[in-house]
Amino acid sequence: MDGSGAPRRQPSIEHFAGPEPTRDLADWAWLWTEDVPFPVRSGSAGLRGRLAAGLKRLARPFLRAALGDLWDRQRVFNLILLETATKQQEEYRDRLQVQQQHLERLDARTIQGLQEAMRHNDALFSRVDQKLDRYRREAKDLWHRLGALVAAAETASDGAGPALDPKAAAKGLEEQAYLSLEQRYRGSEDDIAQRVAAYLPHLAGGGEVLDLGCGRGEALEVFAKEGLTVRGVDSSAEMVHRCREKGLTADEGDLFEYLSTVEEGSLGGIVSFHVVEHLPAPAVPRLLRLAWRALRPGGVLIFETPSPLALAMSARDFWMDPTHLRPVHPAWLEVAFREAGFEPVHRVDLHPFPEDEHLPEIDLESLPADQRPLADHVNRVRDVVDDLLFGDRDFGMVGTKP
Repeated sequence: MDGSGAPRRQPSIEHFAGPEPTRDLADWAWLWTEDVPFPVRSGSAGLRGRLAAGLKRLARPFLRAALGDLWDRQRVFNLILLETATKQQEEYRDRLQVQQQHLERLDARTIQGLQEAMRHNDALFSRVDQKLDRYRREAKDLWHRLGALVAAAETASDGAGPALDPKAAAKGLEEQAYLSLEQRYRGSEDDIAQRVAAYLPHLAGGGEVLDLGCGRGEALEVFAKEGLTVRGVDSSAEMVHRCREKGLTADEGDLFEYLSTVEEGSLGGIVSFHVVEHLPAPAVPRLLRLAWRALRPGGVLIFETPSPLALAMSARDFWMDPTHLRPVHPAWLEVAFREAGFEPVHRVDLHPFPEDEHLPEIDLESLPADQRPLADHVNRVRDVVDDLLFGDRDFGMVGTKP
């Protein structure tokens, strides 16, 4: 077999005697191992050439006998030289194969890396496009708002209409500032939509759902996609405008006044996400009683609010929103639900802090055996403190009208 796995040809003395001797080391090894003699050939044609060839054949045995020792040494030297050259050739071939494998793996990794980079590149451009779309919408809203204010100011200046209401202008600016704050700290619309989806099992098949303080309409959109009949109410004209742009049903108005006009026993569900912490304490029981009146038997009321049970929320994150009045304790809210007539009532803890914000835990396996009991006790204390600091960020109170 040769290096490629194909059967080797049988060597012949003709491979050495021609004008271009073979370069195959295996052929040369055969020549010197077998000690194959070269044929005696004359240098010219005719009788003189044949006579010279005959004399060479007669003289060859005598010359070989006289030079036998030198011939054997030269033969052994040639064989050792061939053996060394053959080993080096095999080593070079093996190294070439190894290098070829390395190059193939490098090519595969390069292609994989380029493909991964392209995927990340596509995701990055997609995220940039989303942000640009959002900025375009916000810029468009601001431009329209500015145009309306300028038109109102021009109308007032030429006496063709009423003067610009400074309270209405201030409210518009406040709404825009609050919208920016909510987008920055509460989460994107997609984040909020994923969170409110947890309440779908409580509302499915119960009838029309009203969202008190519907905001940007994330809950309305999620519930509508699931086939629920939904509508919302919010005191912010900007929020209502955004809901209507999405094709959602929403009205601007005061939550209490709106709820008091709803037909008694007409709703299958009422939800309110992150609203009660904006209300004074006496207003919450009143809102609960109005909700109880508007719900049909079996109707569900859901209030979600930041949890004061996690100190990182109640002492830090809660106060990012300057319109928050005070955290609402779940024990008090549960009692208020029951006093308003809801039964059963249960709490749903939601949205835990990310793992990288929790207190670190000691790895017991990395410690000597005599230190593990103390470390285990420290871990138990850590669990209590960590739960106190970084429990769930929000909770939902779910009550059913009997």
